[in-house]
Amino acid sequence: MNGFIENLREQRWDDHRYYHHSRINQSLHLVSAVTFIIAYLIAFRDPAMAALLGWLVAMTTRQIGHLFFEPKGYDEVNQATHEHKEEIKVGYNLYRKIVLMGLWAVSPLLLVVDPSLLGTMEPHATWGEFLRNLGYLWLFLGVAGMLFRMVQLFFLRDLQTALVWATKILTDPFHDIKLYHRAPGYLLRGQLIDPTNVREQSH
Repeated sequence: MNGFIENLREQRWDDHRYYHHSRINQSLHLVSAVTFIIAYLIAFRDPAMAALLGWLVAMTTRQIGHLFFEPKGYDEVNQATHEHKEEIKVGYNLYRKIVLMGLWAVSPLLLVVDPSLLGTMEPHATWGEFLRNLGYLWLFLGVAGMLFRMVQLFFLRDLQTALVWATKILTDPFHDIKLYHRAPGYLLRGQLIDPTNVREQSH
């Protein structure tokens, strides 16, 4: 268990120090985190609505922060190039995220081409039913995306790395609120880059 917790801390720290320098990105992660927690709360009652909320708001704000606001040049603080960080990224690096978001963007066409999705759901008759079916499709995509990367990590690294990464992903919303709840305040004061991305003593 100690190894699991230490691995989780390491993955969280690497994710923060390598990929969250921008205060805009941090602020968008805060929005994403709050939205994900709301989605968690309604998931058991209405999983389709939770998936719609998670993908349309939480995932888009999170990935917009990474794609458009996070610096892509040489990382002076961590002495690493962007290419090196992308290569060693445990989870979804920017390339994998673009592929995943691309699949998400085109997935509604599946329900247009085949409303029953190969007989797995009741064909929609209204826009509301279309959105509900889309929510279930996006829920499947989210779960499949996580399982796919877990299997990859199992073969590329080991089982613990895969389980730690999945744990990190599921708990990121809570951890992001802890890390980035002050980011909007710093941003309003004109601070665009976090100057404190150095290893904390507790790590």
